[in-house]
Amino acid sequence: MFRQILQNRPLAQRLGATLPRNILGARLITDRAKSIIDEAVKDNDLIVFMKGTPDEPMCGFSRAVVQILQMHGVDELVGVDCLQDPEIREGIKEYTDWPTIPQVYVKGEFIGGCDVLVQMHQSGELHELLIKEGILKADPDAKREE
Repeated sequence: MFRQILQNRPLAQRLGATLPRNILGARLITDRAKSIIDEAVKDNDLIVFMKGTPDEPMCGFSRAVVQILQMHGVDELVGVDCLQDPEIREGIKEYTDWPTIPQVYVKGEFIGGCDVLVQMHQSGELHELLIKEGILKADPDAKREE
């Protein structure tokens, strides 16, 4: 019966079964990876967990995130190269329950991946967020032009 419950998750939920996540096949983040990610997110106002580095992105999505942030005037970009540590590469996905890399954090808050950053850039939300959180300084000339 236990095997049947595992194979039929809705049935397991109807029966009120509470199974540890790892039994259901989910990855579990290691204490080491969680500690490294926690510290990096806490210690940096803006950080990108990416493939490669801001100077040398190793995938198109990571490159796009770096370019978008640079277009907004972010000069000092902290990046964590997830390709250098498999524990971090898998752990960051579990940390946010977000399946893809890159992942962008502002002031400790997970913002999203490349797709979210593109949407925020296009709508103007990204620039507003970067100013609101003190990553960028407000342009005093912009108010005069309005």
